[in-house]
Amino acid sequence: MVKSTASFASRRRRRLHEAKGSLGSPRRRRGRRFTSSPAHSGERSQALIEFALISPVLLLLVFGIIDIGRAVFYYDTLNHAAREGARAAVLASGTLPTNADVLATVTQQLVGAPVSEPCPQGPITTATPPANTAWLFVTEPNPPATVEVNPPDNAPGGEFAAAAGGGCSAVNPAEGNASLQVTLRFNLVLITPVISQVTADHIVLMAAAVFRTEY
Repeated sequence: MVKSTASFASRRRRRLHEAKGSLGSPRRRRGRRFTSSPAHSGERSQALIEFALISPVLLLLVFGIIDIGRAVFYYDTLNHAAREGARAAVLASGTLPTNADVLATVTQQLVGAPVSEPCPQGPITTATPPANTAWLFVTEPNPPATVEVNPPDNAPGGEFAAAAGGGCSAVNPAEGNASLQVTLRFNLVLITPVISQVTADHIVLMAAAVFRTEY
């Protein structure tokens, strides 16, 4: 009976030893767990190469969407600012509006974009404003592209009459419910690298509004 029990214990220890040998020690198991195969390394390298090839296209798409959003935003804002500027130019009040009043109104609408009046009463130039900057003009409707020495009513009623000078038209304040036109030219510079080079770093957006004076 003792011999049989000893023999059973010996066989049990042998089976346990064989089982441990087939599974390996915990250290060996841990080592196999973190060892990457050559096939796995190749898959990671391939993924990096694919990402490097696709990322420029993805970046162009992202920046392109941003630029489209900027263009739509500025186009809508310019039209709104032109209408508000025209309302300011034709408003009858105790003190009649001036070019400076129109400029202040338009600047308030175009937040973050500088606005200036190179020739307030025109002519409306075809030149390109500085980057992301607007030029403002207050003229008669459908003004010519050349300097007007004797223009029709082409300025807010609060302006003083003035002769033409340099490349700018003469100033002739409006009266008798004449119509005035407020025009904005804005130079939108894109942020998408390739597209901005194609457009020579400028896309000119233009907005105009015509209102009849109240004075």
